[in-house]
Parts: sequence; C-alpha cells; structure tokens
Amino acid sequence: MFELKFNDIWTGRVDADESPELATRLHQVIKPLAEGPAGLVLIGFCSDEGVRRNQGRVGAAQAPNKLRRALANLPWSPERTAYDAGDVQCEEQQLETAHQALADRVTDCLEAGHFPLVLGGGHEVAFGTWLGLAQHIEASGEKPRIGIVNFDAHFDLRPDSNGASSGTPFYQIARQCQARGLEFRYCCLGVSEVSNTAALFRRADELGVSYRSDADMGLLHLQETIRQLEQFMESCDLLYLTIDLDVLPASVAPGVSAPAPHGVGLEILEPLIATIKRSGKLKIADIAEYNPTFDIDNWTARAAARLIHFIVK
Repeated sequence: MFELKFNDIWTGRVDADESPELATRLHQVIKPLAEGPAGLVLIGFCSDEGVRRNQGRVGAAQAPNKLRRALANLPWSPERTAYDAGDVQCEEQQLETAHQALADRVTDCLEAGHFPLVLGGGHEVAFGTWLGLAQHIEASGEKPRIGIVNFDAHFDLRPDSNGASSGTPFYQIARQCQARGLEFRYCCLGVSEVSNTAALFRRADELGVSYRSDADMGLLHLQETIRQLEQFMESCDLLYLTIDLDVLPASVAPGVSAPAPHGVGLEILEPLIATIKRSGKLKIADIAEYNPTFDIDNWTARAAARLIHFIVK
C-alpha cells in the first residue's frame, strides 16, 4: 500500500535551471528500500496508541507522511543514498505487536549497514527503535554500552504495569537492559519540572539517569550542557538519539501532544546534536510526538525537518 503512494508523497520543487549536483532535493534522490549501497533509511511508525493510553492528545499516527512531505524539499547531494522503508502501522490495542514489527525492520536496516531514522508516532516509538538496536547488537555476540540521549520535556519513566504507553518507554528499556545483561545508560535533556512528578525524579535518580531541566538549558548554560553530554557519551560505545518534539517551546512546536510553555530552543538543540555527531558513536535516531492535528501552518513539521536534516547532513 505504501509503494502506491510513494510518488505522491515524495514530490516537490525541481530547479531545472540549476546544476543538478548543486540543486538536488531529497525527493529527487530517495527510493523505496531495496538492496543497494548503505545510506539513510526512513521508517514510519504510525501510532498514537501509546499517547491514548497515556491520556494525551491523539493524532500522532498521522505524523510520518506529514514529516516526509516536510522533508521532501530538503537540499540533498545526489551522491548520498536515501531510502524509505515505508510504515509500521499500529492497530488499536496492538502496540506490543507494532513494537516488535518496528524492531525487526530496524534490525534489518542495521544489518545492511544503513542509518535508520524512525518517524513517529508517539514516543512509544522509542521502545521499538531501541529494541531493534538491541537485537542487532545481540546478533553480533557483543555487549557494547548503548547510550540513550533523549531531548524531552518528560522522563517517560512511568511503570508499565498497566501496559506500555508513550510515558513508559525508558522504564521498559531499563527493565529489558536488566533482563539482557546490558547497562542502562540514559541522558534526558530538557526536563520540565512542572511536567514530571517527584516520583519520576526519584526513579530517574534510582536508575542513574543523567538529566538537565529546560530552565538550565539557555544559551548561558550551553557550554555546561555540552560538557554534561560529553561526559555521558564518554562512558558509551554506541548512541541512540531520540527527540520528543515537545521539548521545543510551544511557539516553535504547537503540534505536539503536550506543548511546552518553556521548552528548549533550536539554537540549543542544534549544537548538542552536533556534539553527538562529532562523537562518531551515533547509530540510530528517531523523532516523536508530532501531532499534525494541532500544528499551525506546518511550524512543527518544519522544525522537525530541520532537526532531521541536522542529524543526517
């Protein structure tokens, strides 16, 4: 079904009067995933089941194609390989099945040497993304230290005793790490003190989470934040970057499940992403919580596209 829509989704401006090597855009290069050279692979995760379970504003299931359209006109070198692996659909009450389907698709991409970037979907996407990386690592017979860097207003460390949701993924990952004999290494930057209970802060401390509040992530704090991130990355062999768009101020990203009255600006996030990329350890990434229903003139989609471009350029 996805392939029938490919040419409708990946379309955009063509600068025919310019040299192709200088004016190519992503929609002119990207292809459906097939055997070929390693490159960027986009995977859609069409789910807001986790947001619904977490009593949030649903609509994130519509995000992947909206994000693709926002990405279509990005400048792109014709020598850079890019694929689209289509969507994993989460049916109602079938989140756990969708997690495994996403994990398997991620694992296949990693096995082929690609860089997977998953387009959520609610932040329940994080468990499926991480699981795909864990499966890939286990197949190698090694146990590297996987570091999770999450830009987010929320810890998402709620217990999953009543089922997985958009509020539980990193608690689920912590339990999986314990079961698989892996270290749980988690850095959450942009935490809102008014959006996380004392119980969540205590759980973060108990799990050894490195975190920083949105109030302490202004431009005056940038170098200090970079040092904290660098210290975290030093103890990791591989990195998984996940960005919940509700980390951005509501004026920049209104189209999310839980808009942030304070948030962290792009002028802070981009240098931090650059720091992660310089480490040479980044293995996989995802974007979560875009909700087109509440966006204004595609502001949030454009911000997400900018962040994605910054990750993969």
